[in-house]
Amino acid sequence: MNYGVVSYNIYCNFTNYGSALQSWALTQAIGKLGYHAKLVDYCPDILADKDPLNPFANMWDKDEESRRMCELTMPAIRLNYEKFDRFYHEKFDKTKKSYTSANFNNIIEDEKIDGFVCGSDTIFCPDEFGIDDGYYANYDCMKGKSVAYAASFGDPHFTDETYPILNERLKNFKAFGLRENLMIPYVREHTDVPVQKVVDPTLLLTSEDYDKIAEKRIISEKYLLLYARRYNPTMNEYAEKLAEQNGWKIIDISLRATNAERGHQMFYEAGVEEFLSLVKYAEYVVTNSFHGMIFSVQYRRPFVVFSREQCDTKIEELLALFGLSERMLINGSESFSNPINYDVVHRNISEAREEAKAFLKNELEILK
Repeated sequence: MNYGVVSYNIYCNFTNYGSALQSWALTQAIGKLGYHAKLVDYCPDILADKDPLNPFANMWDKDEESRRMCELTMPAIRLNYEKFDRFYHEKFDKTKKSYTSANFNNIIEDEKIDGFVCGSDTIFCPDEFGIDDGYYANYDCMKGKSVAYAASFGDPHFTDETYPILNERLKNFKAFGLRENLMIPYVREHTDVPVQKVVDPTLLLTSEDYDKIAEKRIISEKYLLLYARRYNPTMNEYAEKLAEQNGWKIIDISLRATNAERGHQMFYEAGVEEFLSLVKYAEYVVTNSFHGMIFSVQYRRPFVVFSREQCDTKIEELLALFGLSERMLINGSESFSNPINYDVVHRNISEAREEAKAFLKNELEILK
């Protein structure tokens, strides 16, 4: 069986390690279950005007300072994009063609695909992507031949007009693996197919799997990794204080180019493989990224994750699974236990992983 994975990854306004790695992990996990997964090179209509090499038109933060930081980072952004492009071409079995709403219904004949797995990431979030036909399996070739794995609604704002559309789209799926609890009761109420909470695809694999693609150690001296998906001055100050107390260098993956003047080694150009290495060998990780947190845990690194409005629900639920809820910070003055007992954490992950793998296997068999 040949399954097409449809998710948020290649097309974006800014490249994203989590988006790339959740797709890679899902294709790998499907392969380990004895099936073949092909990454669908799919661009939703809502992303058609997004360009990582010209991100200014669609930046989250519209203030002049954020724009200036992005302009200063553009050389690294271009290099980072080239590395991501290479990752998608070299580390996946990807569809031969690129697909949009104009030609998606040709995909089964073009690519010999037997069914579709939609997920993970916030592909069901109407605020981010609308109700996209690819993400909601609404192309004729996908209806009744699709399942969702670790799809997320984010913090959705459906309306009286969009709820009926959602209800119709839910009928396209044979099973739902959802990443967060929020919409599980609703989906169960409006469908008669299996619905279960599952872990993010990046947790279906172990650190040994990621070691196969991770770069060797890049930074020889001891360092703290600061990975910011959005600028947070409190998090910045926290990282600097912690690094100074311990005599660590700061490796900084962010758009805050002027942090170089504060002694940070800026590393926005890091590709996916370099990102994994930078997490693996860090003395400590300070982040406000969901997947920054996940890979800190995968590699058993000490970490804190700062609150970020768009991500708090998914971060809180996963920290609860890990047994590490105290590791989420808001003002940086919170107290928590040191060190982390990673044997306990990984026992929790292992149990959730096995349940999720069993559900994914069942989903794939439903499509046979």
